[in-house]
Amino acid sequence: MSEPGDAGTAAEAEGESDAGFTPAYSNYVLGVLFVSYVFNFIDRTIPSMLVEPIKADLGISDTQMGLLTGTMFALFYAIMGIPIARLADVWVRKNIISIGLGLWSLMTAASGLVQNFTQMAAARIGVGVGEAALSPPAHSMLASYFPPSRRATALGIYAMGIHIGILFGAVAGDFLRETWGWRTAFIAVGLPGAALALLVWFTVKEPPRVTTNAPPPVSEVFRYLWRLKSFRHASIASGLTAFAGYSFASWAPTYLERVHGLVGTERGLKYGVVLGVGGAIGSVLAGWLSDRYGRLDIRWWLWVPTIATVAPLPFTLVFFFHSAVNPALAWVFPGLILAAMYQAPVFATAQSLAPEQMRSVASGVLILIINLIGYACGPPTVGFLNDYVFDGYGNDAIRYSMAVVLLVMGFWGAGHFLWGARFLGEDLRNRRV
Repeated sequence: MSEPGDAGTAAEAEGESDAGFTPAYSNYVLGVLFVSYVFNFIDRTIPSMLVEPIKADLGISDTQMGLLTGTMFALFYAIMGIPIARLADVWVRKNIISIGLGLWSLMTAASGLVQNFTQMAAARIGVGVGEAALSPPAHSMLASYFPPSRRATALGIYAMGIHIGILFGAVAGDFLRETWGWRTAFIAVGLPGAALALLVWFTVKEPPRVTTNAPPPVSEVFRYLWRLKSFRHASIASGLTAFAGYSFASWAPTYLERVHGLVGTERGLKYGVVLGVGGAIGSVLAGWLSDRYGRLDIRWWLWVPTIATVAPLPFTLVFFFHSAVNPALAWVFPGLILAAMYQAPVFATAQSLAPEQMRSVASGVLILIINLIGYACGPPTVGFLNDYVFDGYGNDAIRYSMAVVLLVMGFWGAGHFLWGARFLGEDLRNRRV
């Protein structure tokens, strides 16, 4: 049953968007932003597929690779997201996306030219700065193009870009590595993004802003959002869930290579299909479930992400401890569908909690928390556990490191999602207009 007032909040969410564009054009913009997000995650996935040759060529450790695939990218991605999000609340959002897309694509290509750890770290920092320009303005634009009753579904389709990007990045990464080497892989996946940046600049229209209120200072947005208990717990829960998710995405290809001897195009295809297709299904399913059941009880907006934190654990544990690779991949597939069901509802909730003039920064704040907790800390933690805690287990070290991370973060994150759902109805009723 809904809490008192929740039905009214859900009914209010049925209102139409004021963007003024046809549904067909709104869907076109969603499609362009989705493809941009696909490129975003292709460029993030490539380093994870190339861990072993990069380590051998540059002479670096697992811990350093964890820094490259996680911390170096995530710190600048998260920190730059706030000023870029603030700019998106006062400037042309589609131009910000276009410029960022061009920057991260060129820096991905530059990763294929590096000669040492320092240069690779600088390139990954550049990718992080560029990619910070996508999601905050994209979330804000989609919130203008789609009404609250369809917002989680739209953001679910957008979030599906994560998993399709991982699919293409995994397949392309191993194919290019096997055919032309790891350096060519970076260059080949980086350069096409420049053409997409031009498409965004010339064909995407900036939606009108309904409110004429000036955007508040970033510090005020922080204070406003942090006072909302639902946002506070949902953002922490999302960071913990991302800690597990990014750890898995960054190290699962290496796990398959070290433990099961799966290499080359076969690894990229099997891993990419399982993670990409499973995640894509989960992203869209999460948005649909949140929109459908949120009309009955608004707490489903955070109950769906709760499912994503603990329901995948039995499947992922079988994946890590099954002796045969193909059954292990078959077992993990439903777990990856479930694991992808947290992001779209959380970002849709943040967009609904924030007034229009705060939306980009609200998304930036959520991205900051997710990436500082999840992306910056998750992959290097697995690398550290490999090198210093389970180092006596040889190639099996990665099996235990990843299992520990997923178990701890799964149950911890679920507690915060459930706690945040308790306060969601009250926070939505009392939100600033």
